[in-house]
Amino acid sequence: MIAPSADFNRITVVLKNPRYPENIGAVTRAMRNMGLSRLSIVDPENFDLKRVRKLATHEAASIVDRIVRFDHLNDALADMQYVVGTTARLGRQRPVVQSLSSVAGRLISMARQNQVALLFGPEDRGLTNADLQLCHILVNIPTADFSSLNLSQAVMLMCYEILLAGENENPKPTPRLASRHELDGMYATLKDILVRIDYINRDNPDYWMNKIRRFGNRIQLRAGEVSVIRGICRQINWYGKKCYQDGKKAAVNPEKSTDQRRDWA
Repeated sequence: MIAPSADFNRITVVLKNPRYPENIGAVTRAMRNMGLSRLSIVDPENFDLKRVRKLATHEAASIVDRIVRFDHLNDALADMQYVVGTTARLGRQRPVVQSLSSVAGRLISMARQNQVALLFGPEDRGLTNADLQLCHILVNIPTADFSSLNLSQAVMLMCYEILLAGENENPKPTPRLASRHELDGMYATLKDILVRIDYINRDNPDYWMNKIRRFGNRIQLRAGEVSVIRGICRQINWYGKKCYQDGKKAAVNPEKSTDQRRDWA
């Protein structure tokens, strides 16, 4: 028997749009086996508590009682500072995919000062590309010819690797990172300012923003750094408006504008 780390209290399993209450119950049982206790559910298709509890069994009842429900994924992840997305599909839109074992140890260290989310998509289609934009990293569970895992199986494998990593962890300091809410606000501000200064194409801004998001995820921004970036964007916005107003004044009074340009020269 392995004694779970206290830092597991900062790791939350997040299920987006689960279809079957039995799967939710089986997930809570898997979490109980592996020492995790926090479960959030986003817009479940059917949340029949009686059917959930049947698969959870008595041992996982406490996890069922503390399930937190959300209508939207952004709300469920708002307070999270590190989000791990799970995917069975690989491709150009999902370039940063790592193995469970290589990620698990990092999550234990991360959870010492940060809220960590393990994000799983619906049983029939998994996470969308839009969902994955909210993730810092992606993990893939390798399989043989048939890649579709039951939801509770996927959760079990993920939590098992974390449990093992917690037993063998060599603690490393990890700073307090920006929350998902703080990052999303920063990216929205960046997108607005970069479109307005024609740095990214206004007809397809998300293509370029995905590149910027991946860069931000790689360097793991802290809350203070996010604040600095938003401050720079606000200053650019202020200066752009000032230049526009100065241009309008120059059109009305060209002689005064010439004097001002001479002062700058």
